[in-house]
Amino acid sequence: MITKKGFAVSVSNIKLLEKFLNYCSVKNQVISKNIANAATENYHREDVKFNAFFNDELNSLLKVTEPQHIKSIEGVNHSEFEITEDKPDAYLLNGNNVDIEKEMAELAKNTLNYRFAAKKINNYFKTLQSVIKGGGQQ
Repeated sequence: MITKKGFAVSVSNIKLLEKFLNYCSVKNQVISKNIANAATENYHREDVKFNAFFNDELNSLLKVTEPQHIKSIEGVNHSEFEITEDKPDAYLLNGNNVDIEKEMAELAKNTLNYRFAAKKINNYFKTLQSVIKGGGQQ
């Protein structure tokens, strides 16, 4: 386990962050599709469900009291996320339910999440590379 700036990154966390990056990638595609179809008649916005799996995994990691007892998430065989169609009660006159401002806000949030996870993975591998090279000692 490598600790840097108060955030512990381990191999199991890297796997979780990798799955989160995959989720962000799929969510970006879905949001882009919603934005592209904002004026399409009878188009129903779509969303990606992943939070239940992520929260379950995060909660299971947080319940552990000993670092040696952290379970590996490699064996988890869940469908990581699913694309669902959003069918609210209210639609626009053309039968479309895409709110472009909401989609743009979701896109910005998703971009920040992606950058955070990518930065954490990048920092982990930079630290690992530094350790392999001798930690900068001469």
